[in-house]
Amino acid sequence: MKFEDLKETFSVEEAVKTRYSVRTFDKRPVEKEIKEKILAYAKSLHNPLGPKMKLQFIEKNLAPNGEKLGTYGIIKGANLYVGVTIPKDEHALEALGYEFEQLVLYATSIGLGTCWLGGTFNRSAFASAMEIGEEEIFPILSPLGYPAKKKSFTEQIMRKSIKADGRMDWNSLFFKDNFDKPLAREEAREYCFPLEMVRLAPSAVNKQPWRAVVTESAVHFFEKHSMQVEEGHIDMQRIDVGIAMNHFHIAVLEKGIEGRFERIMPEFPVPGDMTYIASWVKEL
Repeated sequence: MKFEDLKETFSVEEAVKTRYSVRTFDKRPVEKEIKEKILAYAKSLHNPLGPKMKLQFIEKNLAPNGEKLGTYGIIKGANLYVGVTIPKDEHALEALGYEFEQLVLYATSIGLGTCWLGGTFNRSAFASAMEIGEEEIFPILSPLGYPAKKKSFTEQIMRKSIKADGRMDWNSLFFKDNFDKPLAREEAREYCFPLEMVRLAPSAVNKQPWRAVVTESAVHFFEKHSMQVEEGHIDMQRIDVGIAMNHFHIAVLEKGIEGRFERIMPEFPVPGDMTYIASWVKEL
């Protein structure tokens, strides 16, 4: 995506700071023309990390009082969902996180609410309404609609319990040259805004599993393993890292900083609880 295209869609900072996980929706249906806008925007997206996602609408009232979706709580009032599938690939999860987050931010910019649901939701309740290829995975679902003016009591308790509005400090997330040196804000210079957008990114139960090491020529992104993934289950934190990388990328685009994502394993030592994902390399 070019900077000129980005300007026509939304302000990165405004969308990032406005977005929150909506679990209580107004009964007002999403208009046909708005759904067409969402689909058109989704089709126009691409990502630098892996295969392209496929988005499908699911118009289905699963239960009159809301469907309980695993550990993600209760979604109330939503009549429209979007399911996301992606071809199986080594980097499919990061790619999906990157691409779907951009769609989420676009939806936020036009007044819609969303909520990332993954990992433990009941796929069978939704999969029957979707077309899922044999070589595709279906890891993510989100309600889509207009946020209710008042959050439900359950939603308020959930947000408080996971400290949904809290974020880690800079020196826990970002490093200079290697993992031994925390990066101070004043040292980030032109990357200060993009990294702040990364810091504000959403993640499963607000774990913020991304880490970034800033060197003279690149910004290296890693997944910090803070949740155990059972065999056969989706590593949601890889999706989270894709979300964070999207925030960084669209922020540097908005600031007119040229560069690209590459996979160039950095030379500095990497802790055992970290997995290298990709690097953003500045064009000189």
